[in-house]
Amino acid sequence: MAAWIIIVDDDIMNLKSAGQILSKNHMRVTALRSGQALLDYLGSNDFPDLILIDVNMPGMDGFETLRRLREMEAGREETPVIFLTAADDQETEITGFQLGAMDFIHKPF
Repeated sequence: MAAWIIIVDDDIMNLKSAGQILSKNHMRVTALRSGQALLDYLGSNDFPDLILIDVNMPGMDGFETLRRLREMEAGREETPVIFLTAADDQETEITGFQLGAMDFIHKPF
């Protein structure tokens, strides 16, 4: 069975680019446009193998989304999360790792 990855980004072009790259590599992809959409989706669906999430999004940013995701996962294994970001500052990465992110992918990819 193919790995299932959820991509969360407010930029449709980033969703399409990442989705194409992953799909071509035989991965199942779900694309969502906001942190709230992710949390709503996970409230009524299974959890994926991996979540790729943008740091900077309107409304709820990626950091807050990860905080809320971890609350939802209480009592179950944590889903691996990798942040997508155009930021290249150390503070962004430190914050992400402190919240439990596995890694960062820098945009554009």
